[in-house]
Amino acid sequence: MYRIGVDVGGTFTDVVAVSDDGGVTLAKSPSTPEDQSIGVMDGLERLAARLDTDLAGLFAQTDRIVHGATVATNALLERKGAKVGLLTTEGHRDILEMREGLKPERYNMRMPPAPPLIPRSLRLGVKERLRPDGRVEVALDQASLDAAIATLKQEGVEAVAICYLHAYKDPAHERASAEAVKAALPGKYVTISADVLPQIKEYERVSTTAVNAYVGPAVGRYLGRLENRLKDSGYAGPVLIILSHGGVAPIQDTIRLAAGTVLSGPAGGVAGARRSAELLGAPNLIPFDMGGTSTDISLISGGEAALSSDRGVGGERVALPSLDIVSIGAGGGSIARVDAGGVLHVGPESSGAQPGPACYGRGGTQPTTTDASVVLGLLDAENFLGGAATLDKPAAEKALDGLAETLGLDRMTAAEGVHRVVNTNMAEGVRLVSVRRGVDPRKFAMLSFGGAAGVHITEIARQLDVDRAFAPRVASVLSAWGMLATDLRFEASRSHIGDATALDAGALRNLFSELEAEARARLDTAGFEGEVQVRPSADMRYGEQIFEIDVALDGLDFDADNLLDEVAKRFHARHEELFTYSLPDQEPVLVNARAAAIGVLPALPQEPAAPPSEPAPPSTHRQVYMGGEWLETPVYDFDALAPGQEIPGPAIVESETTTVVLRPLDVATTTPFRWLDIKVGREGG
Repeated sequence: MYRIGVDVGGTFTDVVAVSDDGGVTLAKSPSTPEDQSIGVMDGLERLAARLDTDLAGLFAQTDRIVHGATVATNALLERKGAKVGLLTTEGHRDILEMREGLKPERYNMRMPPAPPLIPRSLRLGVKERLRPDGRVEVALDQASLDAAIATLKQEGVEAVAICYLHAYKDPAHERASAEAVKAALPGKYVTISADVLPQIKEYERVSTTAVNAYVGPAVGRYLGRLENRLKDSGYAGPVLIILSHGGVAPIQDTIRLAAGTVLSGPAGGVAGARRSAELLGAPNLIPFDMGGTSTDISLISGGEAALSSDRGVGGERVALPSLDIVSIGAGGGSIARVDAGGVLHVGPESSGAQPGPACYGRGGTQPTTTDASVVLGLLDAENFLGGAATLDKPAAEKALDGLAETLGLDRMTAAEGVHRVVNTNMAEGVRLVSVRRGVDPRKFAMLSFGGAAGVHITEIARQLDVDRAFAPRVASVLSAWGMLATDLRFEASRSHIGDATALDAGALRNLFSELEAEARARLDTAGFEGEVQVRPSADMRYGEQIFEIDVALDGLDFDADNLLDEVAKRFHARHEELFTYSLPDQEPVLVNARAAAIGVLPALPQEPAAPPSEPAPPSTHRQVYMGGEWLETPVYDFDALAPGQEIPGPAIVESETTTVVLRPLDVATTTPFRWLDIKVGREGG
């Protein structure tokens, strides 16, 4: 039997099947932005062909499909979501524009205010009001509600977001309003803040609910099409969608909480990195996922990835718990340009899947990172995707010649300049998740994945003084592979503000017990019948702070007499870990309580270790431009390498879907699973 992971990227859709014995089979197909399900089905057909069967035969042997969807992300970034109406407490319709009173660049006086996701004409106040403790100040006025709904109906909205003041304390007004909207606007997507984010902080709650309504219809349409295509092709098993927090959920739950998919694809990469940390025995990793459009960077510390509720996508706040991932506009398709001052920039603009880099031969003319790699000889133009395609090297040279002329340089110097700039951009991205958070990257190893990362990984490691990097054989599809190592996950949260040691211990026990029951009930509704793990946590801060940090409460004895003191100790220790200091004399404040119920799915089978064999010789040699000169460079077949084989740089290791470049002084050794363990060399080191 197989488990299949699917990851839709900006350029390619990655599909991977893992068999019961741990065997891994992968396939790639071009992404189809107009309808991603077309590219997904094409990838599945290619996968079936690689397994010597057809779609029906593959699906008959498939236990489950796990999918990383980018529909919500694209809708937000491209501003192509639904026409949304917002119902909110009278007098609070401008929260989406007021935000938190801050601009992304607070000292830039010329920066225009961010356009709200929902125009003011579709943000309507309803007469109702709750007090902060949940008592009704103003009862829900039916006439006011009916008038607002009539306006939204007349305006032809596709979705309605409902977010009332202090509804996290009592959602009765929101639920009554939702029923009225559904009756008046049948078939429209309706979402309430009590279901999306039932916690304090008005802007975060309104913004996240608005985002959910904005992307919900698109996510629903896409997953509906995909589900139908799969059923028509004979698949009757479960389809699970990976969410931003790294867990998976069935399609219907995903549609209900569509905002939870805005970091779906990158979350698969983090899941794959966590699994890699286990296999490599390297608990401290910096996962580095470089694709065609962007690079996603995160941190695995002690074998675990950090969660954050302070995420922004496309300029919109999405305050749902998500894996802490930094995305930068640097990828294989990033366009190189020269500004008016003669300075070279690479990205964030990308050539995307269409037309793509000039070397793809699809009409692209602007120089990109991939074009520079072809010109430098780092990529084999005659053997792209394992020989399934060729790259147009003359087109890449022509694109780089135009850039070189603008810079007043020769072609090769310009190509190296493109790499130098994009590598510096990506190294800065690594610093964002490490140095700027008090973490020394030199104590970590880098994990290279994504189709383009292997070309750049050792140069970026050198910039950061990191001396070790790993390149998995599944590097190009690690996100899709990693999705298969995830579990079902449902979260419940509630605001519970108070000084941690001054709260009532009994009330805190009851709160977490209720949250656990709520999260478990969602697993039951999804039909899960296996082992369940519960992970409690809390959002906490010092009294004067305006931000919270996530504090894990796993293993805490909630029946202990010193429960409150133990919660406070956990917070102080976490604050010390994140920011290198704590204030034990100050009372921490517990803002939000959370419980995650995790339905444990069968573990991902491990591919068996390769049998001992003789070291594989280079399959060929080619001229590669490194460090300002042409070098005769051996090229190795990744899949032919023997366990324990040592490869000194300069060298290139190629597989069908990825290329790893070893520079002079680098040395790679293959692991028992034939992944590359690279010792990054440097002058004087």
